[in-house]
Amino acid sequence: MLSGPVSIILACLAVMLAGLAKGGFAGLGAIAVPLITLALPPMQAAAILLPILIVQDAVSVWAFHKSWNRWIAAWMLPGAFVGIALGYFFSASVPVNAVKGVLGAVTLVFGLYRLWLESGHKIVAPSNSPGWVGSLFGVALGFTSHIAHAGAPLFQIWVMPRKLPHREFAGTSAVTFAIVDWAKVPGYWALGEFTRANLIASALLVPVAIASTMAGVWLVQRTNVERFYTIVYSLMVLLGGKLVWDALVA
Repeated sequence: MLSGPVSIILACLAVMLAGLAKGGFAGLGAIAVPLITLALPPMQAAAILLPILIVQDAVSVWAFHKSWNRWIAAWMLPGAFVGIALGYFFSASVPVNAVKGVLGAVTLVFGLYRLWLESGHKIVAPSNSPGWVGSLFGVALGFTSHIAHAGAPLFQIWVMPRKLPHREFAGTSAVTFAIVDWAKVPGYWALGEFTRANLIASALLVPVAIASTMAGVWLVQRTNVERFYTIVYSLMVLLGGKLVWDALVA
């Protein structure tokens, strides 16, 4: 249970970042679990955040349900279900810091590479990788999402090069992760993480969750396409650095 001003502040900040991510600024959400784990054990932190993410999913899907790419979601989700199952079976033995370190390194390198291309004013061709590649990314997305709600960078790595209109990108992310988050519920339930104390903490943070998600929706709708992608690439660099740092100092 959250107790003391420090843990409450960290939890509110984590929920606000997750809300902005659900509102369209994908990438911020994966910082939420590392942030709240400064005050709580990782699995407890993830369990408290999951019901909040589901509430935020409802807001973001409502906002973007008319603008999402069905082809991308259809290819990623089957792999994500496999990854979630693997995350459940191995959650007790796979070192979370190892997952964070690898994910952080890939995210950091990819974000820096894309920013380098953008700053050179070069034409970046959209990705034409086949759908089955998206399914493989989906497996990694589901696994890291179950372990630490950190699947967004895997989604971005496959989807961002396609240069979707920013509302379509936000909508595709919203629908995909809404389904992924619900798919994680049975695993967390089976692991005994939905305790009364954790659910009370989740409920107390719901108002912050809804307000921050709506703020993200408002901001992403008023951001031009070029600036939007620059912001997301920059968030990927910051997120990657944060995850690598957490893995190294643990």
